[in-house]
Amino acid sequence: MTRIILAYGAIGALIVGSLMVAGMLTWPQDGQPPEANMDGGVVVGYLTQIVALTTVFLGIKHFRDRERGGVVKFLPAFLVGIGISAVASLGWVIAWEIVLAVTKLDFPEVYGQMMLDAARERGASEAELQKIATDSASFGEMYKNPLFRMPITFVEMFPVGVLISLISAALLRNSRFMPARTATA
Repeated sequence: MTRIILAYGAIGALIVGSLMVAGMLTWPQDGQPPEANMDGGVVVGYLTQIVALTTVFLGIKHFRDRERGGVVKFLPAFLVGIGISAVASLGWVIAWEIVLAVTKLDFPEVYGQMMLDAARERGASEAELQKIATDSASFGEMYKNPLFRMPITFVEMFPVGVLISLISAALLRNSRFMPARTATA
């Protein structure tokens, strides 16, 4: 089981990490993400996670078909999925840390400015704008600490992996759902 978790989790980590770093390479020369792409970045980020987490389904299927003879109960299948999700989520964290290190991106500053701009567009009061600026500065100070930043980054992807693990384990516990192919003579 551990071998399957590490192998499929590493594949998921490579997928999500390489797509994140590849996306960073499209940024302008200053290493800062273009403002227009920040909103779309959330969508692309979660789509990237879903693509990478297809390894959860594939890993559980491999576990069921090759390790368990075509039959698996929900809990063992779910645990394999959670393990794969955890390894892949660590890949997400490592890739984000690489992006921060290479680009010198001040994410809290960029994000805080986006929040202020959005509040101005909707007509926020000066007091509300001041509160957003204060909260943004406080978040920026906390975000400098890797022990704060890394768990937040991990939690961006891991819940998606839990959901995919639940769905995959529920589907694959039925041995008639996508049964293993048998060799024909």
